[in-house]
This record gives sequence, structure tokens and C-alpha cells, in this order.
Amino acid sequence: MKNFLSKLFSTSKAINMTTSKFNLHPALNQGFAATQANFTGGLLSCKCKTHQVTVKLTAQTAHNHACGCSKCWKPEGALFSQIAVVPSDKLTVIANANKLQVVDTAAVIKRHACKECGVHMFGRIEDSNHPFYGLDFVHTELSEQNGWTAPSFAAFVSSIIEAGTDPKDMDAIRSQFAEIGLPTYDCLSPALMDAIATHVYNQNHK
Repeated sequence: MKNFLSKLFSTSKAINMTTSKFNLHPALNQGFAATQANFTGGLLSCKCKTHQVTVKLTAQTAHNHACGCSKCWKPEGALFSQIAVVPSDKLTVIANANKLQVVDTAAVIKRHACKECGVHMFGRIEDSNHPFYGLDFVHTELSEQNGWTAPSFAAFVSSIIEAGTDPKDMDAIRSQFAEIGLPTYDCLSPALMDAIATHVYNQNHK
């Protein structure tokens, strides 16, 4: 407890970085492009060489962000995943759906992953009382199309310590996010946290 307490108290255009100390995520390390106006979706494909699982999105994504939680799929060597949401009725598996399986059936978000390459193709919430019911979680890096919603924040940043990151590196990691214009949180963004709290209030005051 003493050690714990001592530790406790001790944008709209493309963004570019010239250096990258930490592998935040391949789609973030060297900067990222702006959201494309009037973008209407595209295809996501798993990493298999043949018989790829293909998912079609017929809408733009929202709330794209870096996530440090231990549940989200991350590219090899990356500290964070990059994940966004899309309305569930705008997502369709159009090829090799038989290769998908839910990674953790007990989890709130049912993450459907390719059984061969392990890539998470989408996450779905089945509990109709959940604040994010009706939204699917997707990784737009799996698309060859450009124009998806640009990332706007980093969430659950401290969680990467649970996966082995040295706590001494956290200030530098947060600074690296700041360099590319992304605020860091140890929960979701304020807008999403407000949405969750509003949902809970409405559920309790029907």
C-alpha cells in the first residue's frame, strides 16, 4: 500500500510525426489523415492470404480512437488497438463468415475473430440495455479504402501497464499521443462517458 500511495502522489488536417519512440499503432505512429467528407463506407478484410473474411460497412464510422485495454485486438507489437463504431445494421459479413468465432462468450462485447489469423472483424453487444447496443466495434485499418473517421482520442491508456508496459514510460507515451493531437484518457472520451451516464439515468427514471 505504501508503494502504491507513493506512486499515486509522487484535428481537421493530416498530422505527421518525424520520430516514433513507441509503437503506439501502425496507423498512428507516423500520423493520420483527416476524415473524408461524404465517405459512405467500405470493406474490411482479415489477414489471411486466401479465403479472407470480408465485412462490408455501408456507413461512415464514429468515435475512432486508440484503445489500451487488454481485450481489443492489436497488431503485433503495437501498444494500442485502433477502434471505431458503426451502426450494427450497416455491417454485413459478405465472405467466409464460417471462419468467424466469438473470442470470449462471457464478455459484454462479443468479438468475432477469424479462426485462422486471429484478427477481430467486429465486436457486437447483444444486451439491449447496454448504452452501446446497436453499435458494432470495428478496426478500420483492415480496409483498403481511405476516408474513415480519423482517431480523436486515446482511451484506457493506463491499461497497457497491465499488459507489461513499464509505468516509467507512461509520461512519454502520453506525450507521444499529444504530439499527434490525441488527448489521453483512462476511460472513454468525456462525450462518450456523458452518453453512458445519460443512458443510465434514463434507464433508472423510466
